[in-house]
Amino acid sequence: MMDRLRIDRLRIRPYDLPLRRAWRSARGGFERRHGWLVSAETDGAVGFGDCAPIPAAGTEDPESAESALLDARDFAPGRSTGEFLEMLDRGFAATPAARCALECALLDLVSQAECVPLRRMLAGDATDVVPVNGILGALATLTATDLEQAAAAGFRVVKLKIGVDEPSSEIARLMALALVVPADIRLRLDANGAWGFAEACRILDRLAGLPIESLEEPLRIPDPSLLHALQERAGFPLARDESLAGLAPDADLAELGVSRIVIKPAVIGGLRSALDLSRRAAIAGIEVVITGVVESAAGLWPAAQLAAATGSRLPHGLATADWLAEDLGVSPCLNGGRLLLSDRPGSGFKLYPDADLNPIPESRKEQSDYE
Repeated sequence: MMDRLRIDRLRIRPYDLPLRRAWRSARGGFERRHGWLVSAETDGAVGFGDCAPIPAAGTEDPESAESALLDARDFAPGRSTGEFLEMLDRGFAATPAARCALECALLDLVSQAECVPLRRMLAGDATDVVPVNGILGALATLTATDLEQAAAAGFRVVKLKIGVDEPSSEIARLMALALVVPADIRLRLDANGAWGFAEACRILDRLAGLPIESLEEPLRIPDPSLLHALQERAGFPLARDESLAGLAPDADLAELGVSRIVIKPAVIGGLRSALDLSRRAAIAGIEVVITGVVESAAGLWPAAQLAAATGSRLPHGLATADWLAEDLGVSPCLNGGRLLLSDRPGSGFKLYPDADLNPIPESRKEQSDYE
C-alpha cells in the first residue's frame, strides 16, 4: 500500500487559535496557538497532520518549521507515500514538529486506504480507550473547586505546572491543597526544568507524604547522574520530557536517570519514532506517557491513536482540547477521564467545513508575493 498510494497534493494552511486562558510554565507561556494544518490528498481521500512548534518544549522554531513544510509540499505531488516517508526519515531530523505533521498526514491517509484505525496500523493490539490526566495549569491558579471538578469528571491524576513562582510559596500552596485533595486524586507535577540540584533536593524532601503521582523535569540541566540521585531520593517517579529533544536513536534509556519518560510526538519527530521509543523504554523498564503540545484536534487525534498503540496504562497528557476556545475540528471523545476512540479508519480527525484557514500560495512565485 505504501508504494501504490500516490500523493496528488499536499496543502499547508496556517491557523491561529485562541486559548480559554493563558498557558503558563517555568519556560514561558502563550495565549494563542499558532500552527499549520497539513493535508495530504489522493483520489478524493484526505489525511491530516498538525504542525504546532513550541521551541521551549524541544521543537524547532516556527520559521524553520514553515520552510520544511513548504519544501515537503513541493516534493510531494506524484510521490508514493512510501517514498515520501523515506524522504522524511532522511532529511527532517532538525524539524521534528514539521516531520511529525507530515508523517501524521501520510499515515492518516494510508490507514484510511487500508480501512483500519490508525492505532491498529501502528500496533495490532492497540486499545480503544486511552486514560488521560486532567490538566489544571499553573499551581498558583489552582483552587479546591478545580480539584473537586476534576474528580467529578473522572480524572484520577491531574497535572499542575510548578517552578513558576518561588519554591517556598509553591510548597506551602501544595501542602495546603493536599488537605483538600479528593482521596482518589494524585498530583502530577511538571517543573519544566526550573531548579538546580540542591534546590530540587530540598523540594523533594518537602513533597514527601503528599499525594504526588510523579514529577517531570526537575532540573535546569538534566544531568543523568544528578537525576538518578534525585530519583533515588524521591518516593515517586521522576520523568524526562523536553530534555529528550535530540535524543540519539541508539541512546541507552536505562542511563537517562529517571523511571519515566514523557513522549511528545512533535518533539521526537513523529508517530513511528515515538512508538519505537516507547517500546525501547518498556524493554528498559521505564514507564511511558504520551502527551501533546496543546495543538489543534488535527494533532490531538493522532497523538491519542499513538497512546492507544503503546500499551501504556498510565494516564496520558492528552486532555488539552478544553484549553482551546476555538478548534479546527471535533476532538476525541472524553468521558470519565478517558478518551474513547472509534473504529473509523484513519486518525479520526475531521475538519470543520467553516474552519478559518487561509491557504499558503502553492507556487514559489506566489509564495514570495504572500510574504
